[in-house]
Amino acid sequence: MAGEEAFRVEGRVMEPLPNGTFRVELENGHRLTAFVAGRAKKNFAGLNAGDTVKLQLTPYDLSIGRILVETKTI
Repeated sequence: MAGEEAFRVEGRVMEPLPNGTFRVELENGHRLTAFVAGRAKKNFAGLNAGDTVKLQLTPYDLSIGRILVETKTI
């Protein structure tokens, strides 16, 4: 089944980038580029630096993540 090997982590938005992408720093200090896919782009239009989000990562490429949900604003 697709997505079985993916895992979820929390991170903090460092800066918004063009085209619905964001620079995110994980709790362990790793920085990556994250994106919002599909219809969810409408819900995440207001993400700013400092917001905490949950990400989905694959073990194949740890430099890119998919934003699943905004958890809280710091």
